[in-house]
Amino acid sequence: MNEHSISTIYPSDSKALAKIDRLLKEEGISRDRNLDYTCAIFDDDLNVIATGSCFGNTLRCMAVDHHYQGTGLMNQIVSHLVELQYERGNSHIFIYTKLSASMVFKDLGFYEIARVDDRLVFMENKRNGFEAYLSGLEASKTGKAASAIVMNANPFTLGHQFLIETASKESSAVHLFIVSEDASLFPYTVRKELIQKGTAHLKNVMIHNCGPYMISNATFPSYFLKDDESVIKSHAKLDNKIFSKIAQRLSINERYIGEEPYSKVTGLYNDIMLSELPKQGIACKLIKRRQTSGGTAISASLVRDAVKRSDLSCLEELVPKSTLEYLKSKEAAPVIKRIMEASEVAHY
Repeated sequence: MNEHSISTIYPSDSKALAKIDRLLKEEGISRDRNLDYTCAIFDDDLNVIATGSCFGNTLRCMAVDHHYQGTGLMNQIVSHLVELQYERGNSHIFIYTKLSASMVFKDLGFYEIARVDDRLVFMENKRNGFEAYLSGLEASKTGKAASAIVMNANPFTLGHQFLIETASKESSAVHLFIVSEDASLFPYTVRKELIQKGTAHLKNVMIHNCGPYMISNATFPSYFLKDDESVIKSHAKLDNKIFSKIAQRLSINERYIGEEPYSKVTGLYNDIMLSELPKQGIACKLIKRRQTSGGTAISASLVRDAVKRSDLSCLEELVPKSTLEYLKSKEAAPVIKRIMEASEVAHY
């Protein structure tokens, strides 16, 4: 079987991208807005007959013209993209694909993690990747059903603290998952330390990292990037499917979420959780945001905005003492510099 030449497609190549869009549409796929690499195979008439793309350590938007399916073109595209990922230093690779194509990727060494509406399948190239993550999670020692919270805490605010304290009072144990990917202005190590200090008085809270499986650029890039509402909802549904598997392993029967007056993404995510989690036997409890004395809902976006404006005077009403001490320390200088240089500090 002859090897076809694979061409890199650059964002400025509008003609090639239009041809890719046509092929994807014929195969029932929409091209993601957020991609960092795209390639294609052309026939002799310069029609795109196969394509694939990457975002971070994920492979997505892959398709082969139906006239050429079964000719090995998908194998070529995937091999090319996997090689690119290894060159980037990514050995743990994820794939988004249609259910109808999942068997192809299974034959290429990928394993299913979760699927959404029998349409979208999320896969990884590690046979026991997700199972190893589940096995590393510490279960509650109470023997009773527990609750859960997932948060980014960019940075940790009095609002986050209030949500955790509420769950702690009402639950035998709270599994607190921290978004561990460094896609936020405050690094994971800082966010985790501030959460640990801000919850040290709560003895029934167990802290875990989300790894690449919850609210990460692999599973939920829309959390970090502006995207279409339909894409956000699809990512949110996938994230909830994965959370449901984690909840089953840890005997979690309730998830606490904070009311969201500011962020479109988090608001849509809350709507999906309130709708989908009860179907999985998990209650979803929406907690009203803690407010300042002036009646403003506390959010991490307000904190970042205050830092960007160099207005630390208002922070006592927004963050715990430990977060405020960090923001005033020399240790925070690199983070504050990033915030000052950022064009946008609000969560979309």
